[in-house]
Formats: sequence, structure tokens, C-alpha cells
Amino acid sequence: MSPTLVIVLAVVVVPLIWSILISFQRLKLINIGTANVFGNFTLSNFERVLTSKSLWTSLGTTFVYTFGSVVLAISLGLIAALVVRKPFRGRTFVRAAMLLPYIAPVVAVTFIWRIMLNPEFGIVNEFGQNVLGWTDPIPFLSEARGTWEFLGAEIPVPTALLTVIAFEGWRYFPFAFLFIMARLEALSTEPEEAAMVDGATPSQSFRYIVLPQLLPVIGLLAILRTIWTFNEFDDIFLLTGGAAGTGVASVRIYELLTIQRNVGGAAAQSVILAVVLVIMLSIYLLVLRRRGEKV
Repeated sequence: MSPTLVIVLAVVVVPLIWSILISFQRLKLINIGTANVFGNFTLSNFERVLTSKSLWTSLGTTFVYTFGSVVLAISLGLIAALVVRKPFRGRTFVRAAMLLPYIAPVVAVTFIWRIMLNPEFGIVNEFGQNVLGWTDPIPFLSEARGTWEFLGAEIPVPTALLTVIAFEGWRYFPFAFLFIMARLEALSTEPEEAAMVDGATPSQSFRYIVLPQLLPVIGLLAILRTIWTFNEFDDIFLLTGGAAGTGVASVRIYELLTIQRNVGGAAAQSVILAVVLVIMLSIYLLVLRRRGEKV
């Protein structure tokens, strides 16, 4: 076990401890190479971060982004798994095609989405104006707030944030699809067949027989996707650069590090995010255990 232990210590534990230590120091990017890790400790970084309005704004955006993305990805994965559950001609090809958003390079897919959603020559706005009757093109990735008219009322819509949530759900639904499809393949069909004989509808069979058996897998997916989405950076940065109301906490850390050159402040905010994520997951695991589910 020694080689594995050494690798874990070098790659995970030591950088984590180092990040915590520098979060208590006033360090700039220019002098981090010569700084003493065990130098003068201070709470000024945490005081500055916690009293900053941008932190709480970015945290609120991160919560909305994480919740929407996780729900959308798992929902799409569940629907896709149910669609290809029964045998049909070409099912293997359809299953393989559904993995494309997940295995494709993130730079490539974000570039394609930016071209598609371009308000001047994008295919989405072209279709919307010519077919759906849009009066003006919609700047999906650069508009922080739009309006949606419904029954004569104008409803404010966070256009860019909803767009990146849609991208996140589309890109990562294959991950949920694989987990749920594997669980569906392991389910016995006898309870469903018996329910059909007794007169149960397909929706009732899914609600009372299939879904309860999928809940442990869905719970695991929710935990994993929450961890990864809460720390997501590259998708949003490549799509919007954190502008137009999409400035999640990870983008805020990047700005502290690269624009303000404040290494201590960036480390302090990363520690705060880690604590928030641990608290969220602890609450979620507690809820699952009270329901009697194994995680």
C-alpha cells in the first residue's frame, strides 16, 4: 500500500494542507514562490471574503446553477434510460450516440454551442425568428436578464444562467444515463408484469415499482453531480466567462487569483466553498439515512 499512500499524500493531502495554510496569509502571486508557508498567520483574508458582497452573490448563483444542473442532468438521464430500456432495432447505436455529449472535448462542445446561440448568425435564433415568430434575436450567452411575456405579464428570466444550466444538463446527462441504465438492466421484470396483469398503468408501474428501486442510484448520482457541479469552472468560463449573471464561486476564485493576484484571498474563498459543500452533503446524507436508504 505504500506507493498508493505516497501518491495520495503528494497529490491530495499535501496540496490541501498547503491551500489551508496560505489562506491564513497575505500572499500575492508575485511572491508566492519565496513565501514562508508557516509565516505570519492572519484572518484578514477570511474577513475580506466574508464581508464581500460578491462572495454571497456568487454563492447564490452557484446554488441555483448546481441545483438546476443536477436536476436537469438526472432527469434527462432517467428519461433516456427509460427510452432505450426495451429492445428495438438500432438500440445499441442510440445508446452509444447518447454518450457523445459526455465524451466530446469541452472546448469543442462549448464552441459549437456559442456558434449555435449567436444572436447574429446562430441557427437557434434563425429558427426562432423564422419558425417560432421571435421578433428579435435572443443573446443567450450575454443577456443577464430577459423578459418572457405570459398572459400579458412580463416575467424576468435569467437568460444566460438558464442557458449554462441547459448546457450542463445536456453535457452530463450521459453520466446519469449510464448509472440508471445499468440499474434498470438489473431489475426483475416479474413485478412489473404482475402489476400489468392486475390492471396497473405504465405510469403507476413506474411510480410504485421501478422508481423506488432507482432511488438509491439517483441519490448517489445527486451527491456526485452536486460535488462536481458546485466546483464547475471550465464550462461556464468557456461559454460566458462568468459574465451576464453566471459568475459562480469558482469563477470568483479565478478572478481573485489571476486579476487581483490575491493568492491568500483565493485560497480563503476555496476553503469556505469546501466547508459549504461538506455541510450541504452532510445534510443530504442525513436525510437519506433517515429515509432508510443506503449510501
